[in-house]
Amino acid sequence: MRASFFLCVSAYLCGLPSFAIAAPLQFGFGKPATTQEIAGWDIDVRPDGTGLPKGRGSVAQGQALYDEKCASCHGTFGESNSYLQIAGGVGSLATDQPVRTTGSKLNFATTLWDYINRAMPFNAPQTLSPDEVYALTAYVLNLNDIVPADAVLDADSLPKLRMPNRNGFTTDHGFMRRDGKPDTRNVLCMKDCVQVVRLSSEMPDYARDQHGNLAEQARVVGTTGTIAAGKATAGSRSGLELAKAVACTACHGVTERLVGPGFREVATRYAGDASAESRLIAKMRAGGAGAWGAVPMPAQPQVKESEARALVQWILAGAK
Repeated sequence: MRASFFLCVSAYLCGLPSFAIAAPLQFGFGKPATTQEIAGWDIDVRPDGTGLPKGRGSVAQGQALYDEKCASCHGTFGESNSYLQIAGGVGSLATDQPVRTTGSKLNFATTLWDYINRAMPFNAPQTLSPDEVYALTAYVLNLNDIVPADAVLDADSLPKLRMPNRNGFTTDHGFMRRDGKPDTRNVLCMKDCVQVVRLSSEMPDYARDQHGNLAEQARVVGTTGTIAAGKATAGSRSGLELAKAVACTACHGVTERLVGPGFREVATRYAGDASAESRLIAKMRAGGAGAWGAVPMPAQPQVKESEARALVQWILAGAK
């Protein structure tokens, strides 16, 4: 977006007249966004269903997908292993022992669809098809007894669902506390407004250049084009940096167990095993279960074979 857009928004939020804004700043970098790039970000779904794509999915279809892609973090029945509990607690928010879950706190079912679509599964967000998102939404709502086991959801039926907490979101109390006062009570006064807006910023010495040259850290993310976020390629990153880039560190520490074993624990088990590299590369990309406990490792098909090979070699070398 252009700098002038942000300036105008800032003026509006601060109650300043638009004529007080200085001429648009020219920063000398960036490029106009293409239609394809904008479409990659324009994926929000509103409470009334605006933004929902065509598609449909059933509770039964959602259960199969959930067991494959979601249960390792959220538990077999939504009870959670180490992440957000997504089932139960319906009707408990007004009690002295509230249980905040997906089913108990959301006021619109479309919010659940939106979040699954944009952020799940954790290791490969935005890889689900619309049909798969409808199916997973149906299954999670069924876990909370909001829809029956034979329910099928689509763009027409989903916005019509009434969530148990439909009227629970208010500004009459503080954040997370019913007995607190509202966090914001701001009202635009429109008096004694500043006539000229001057923008300035200061970066402390300890923070300057902490992230290197951002212009050299560009990578392609799906259909959204190029953003400053670091190249996730095997040749330009250390093993740990590559592990972070492809989300391995969400479940594995270097030395400590998280959801799965630590990298050095893997290296110790497979030390001296000549076939370990090829087997681990295949398991990293296809997923697997049983080698380190009951929690399955989800498939990582988006990881290139060259990246998987570089990661496995780094792990087997001791993850140093």
